[in-house]
Amino acid sequence: MIDRAPLLRLVLLAAALLALPAAAQEKVLNLYTARHYQTDEALYANFTRQTGIRVNRIEGGEDALFERIKNEGANSPADVFITVDVGRLWRAEQAGVFARVKSPALESRVPPAYRDPRGQWFGFSARARVIAYNKSAVKPGEIRDYEELAEPKWKGRICIRSSSHPYNLSLVGAMIAHLGEQKAEEWLRGLKNNLARDPKGGDTDQLAAAAAGECDLAIANTYYMVRLMRSARAEDRAMVQKLGVVWPNQGNRGVHMNISGGGVLKNAPHRDAAVRFLEYLASDQAQAYFANGNNEWPVVPGVAISNPELESLGKFKVDAINVGLLGKNQPTAQRIADRAGYR
Repeated sequence: MIDRAPLLRLVLLAAALLALPAAAQEKVLNLYTARHYQTDEALYANFTRQTGIRVNRIEGGEDALFERIKNEGANSPADVFITVDVGRLWRAEQAGVFARVKSPALESRVPPAYRDPRGQWFGFSARARVIAYNKSAVKPGEIRDYEELAEPKWKGRICIRSSSHPYNLSLVGAMIAHLGEQKAEEWLRGLKNNLARDPKGGDTDQLAAAAAGECDLAIANTYYMVRLMRSARAEDRAMVQKLGVVWPNQGNRGVHMNISGGGVLKNAPHRDAAVRFLEYLASDQAQAYFANGNNEWPVVPGVAISNPELESLGKFKVDAINVGLLGKNQPTAQRIADRAGYR
């Protein structure tokens, strides 16, 4: 008599596999990302080498991607949404598009200040918002804190981009958290009165204006400065050599930090791959990519990096506030900036 049991088991296994959703069998990750840095290609390629999971990437502006995710709803193919500002992460959290992730790896490696307490999003790289100064016009130690930017001595001497940009909204959000809304608005009025020109351009434009003597102080994220230091263009390197850097509020709360981060979407068709991707972004190797490739600070403490220009900025104390509060404060930050006349 022929034993048909093994054949039957094979048939049943094949039928079970065919019954699985197609997405569950795919080794793929669909990533919606507002990061547009060429150096991130190495991040994705290395993840695929390590896991065999292919990364399908859709790049775009944060607001456009956020609206797309909401419009796609339960049919969205997106697994992970990555932004370059905590304000967009907070908005996505409030809109209910993120899933809660319970991951011992993420919870142990990403500091509490850089992640949502409920596990809806995690920061993976950080950028400090510093004060750059023209060395020929400002002495070292002449300005130490963000609060001093509102002092009359700096009238007509400051360059900064628009108040509506998320980097500045997050900075103002931090000022609200530390000073309260009323004092933060008073600070903004003083800052606005001290501008050398109407806000225009990005952070690099503010640095260029300070180096050219159009203003004496410029507010910018550190990775823009390091990008100029590492530029292949001699004129960029010469420009940044004219500038010094102030790490604000080192005698008290520490410098303001913002993050680039992301979360797993609640309708992710490849949830396991999405969690593995976030855990990979918190690995030593990926953290080093953020620093070495895009001049950002790793969020994981103690990661070894190889970026002499970034390291040349030295050690500094960071504001330990949970960055989610900066996102929460952004709507108020925009209101008080408008009232202060800072556009």
